Amino acid sequence: MTDFPGSPDSAARERDAAESASAFAHPAVAPDRTAAYGDHPDQVVDFYAPRDGRTGAPLVVLLHGGAWRSPYDRAHVSPLADFLARRGFAVANVEYRRGGDDIPRQRAGAEPGAGSTGPVAGRWPETFDDVAAALDAMPALASRELPGADVRRIVVSGHSAGGHLALWAAARHVLPEGSPWRLPAPPSLRGVVALAPIADFATAVGLGVCGGAVTQLLGGEAGAALGGDAGSALGGDAVAVERAAHADPGVLLPTGIATAIVHGVEDIVVPPAVSEAYVDAAARSGETVGLTLLGGVGHFPLIDPSADACAVVAEELAQLAW
Repeated sequence: MTDFPGSPDSAARERDAAESASAFAHPAVAPDRTAAYGDHPDQVVDFYAPRDGRTGAPLVVLLHGGAWRSPYDRAHVSPLADFLARRGFAVANVEYRRGGDDIPRQRAGAEPGAGSTGPVAGRWPETFDDVAAALDAMPALASRELPGADVRRIVVSGHSAGGHLALWAAARHVLPEGSPWRLPAPPSLRGVVALAPIADFATAVGLGVCGGAVTQLLGGEAGAALGGDAGSALGGDAVAVERAAHADPGVLLPTGIATAIVHGVEDIVVPPAVSEAYVDAAARSGETVGLTLLGGVGHFPLIDPSADACAVVAEELAQLAW
């Protein structure tokens, strides 16, 4: 994690470490079914049936976080998937291609110095190819693998980098003309619940979120300049700026899709200012996005079934799904 202006003190870091340890302490929960939406090993979806056996359950499509980097896969949110299944949801836990050590760091836009070691964040265009393909295939896959799911009531959710992807998936119909992921009409979703999402790229870059992950995801040469819009925040790099127009939820507004964000006030991984910037951008576009700020909560309790914040997440999903 890269420090940002107003860098957290030792108490905040200790809180974050304890919350992270709690969230990752849960053993992975095996799915009821797994299905492929493509030929690559990462193009798979784990399905969890509602634990009460109900039929007609709304489907939560879950996109995991981890800064779009390969060490973090869908297993770490499988306890959340199980938690939601026990709350009466059908759940589809999506895997997608992330960045790894095999991606040349210069091409991926890594900065020298802090934050430049370890796997690169994301693969362009594969990360977006996969999320688009998974969502397009979801109604047919879920109908086959979870006959009890009601694919007319789909809510997309995601945490952190997965929250970014959830917001992006709901905005594909407002992508620039010619985008390979653009939909001709709004996707058939009941809504989006984004959890501590990397929702606004300019703000995330300005705060150094996840060690320069946004600039790495976009694949341009990282810029050092910080500014109030995507172009200046990305240092004017032409590749990154052009790609941001296809990938930044903060500029893909309005969507017309019901959207809610849940964010911890004490989050030092993705500060709440990132979500607040997205909500402000939505308001300027004429759209209202719900923002629930949880006091005394950091980044990881939102996916931790043992934390009270997880119940808030389930309630936000329920409000859109039922």
